[in-house]
Amino acid sequence: MSLEVIGKISNIELIAAGNAIRELRRLRRAYGAGRWRKLKGTATLRLPDGRMVKAEVHWYESHGIGKKEFKIKRFLE
Repeated sequence: MSLEVIGKISNIELIAAGNAIRELRRLRRAYGAGRWRKLKGTATLRLPDGRMVKAEVHWYESHGIGKKEFKIKRFLE
């Protein structure tokens, strides 16, 4: 499912960092070593069918690598 984040992500919170991330080994294999963090926040998204929705999203992020693997956790509207 391809989604596009419209604007900025707000209400960003840290969920886990470093060894507390269950998927750390897979992330390092797929994208490279880095200081990985799992975060959550709210954003306006454009879905593949063109609809615009506000949703809670989770993603992984590392300095120098960027944001990876966005997941929609729940719709807020």
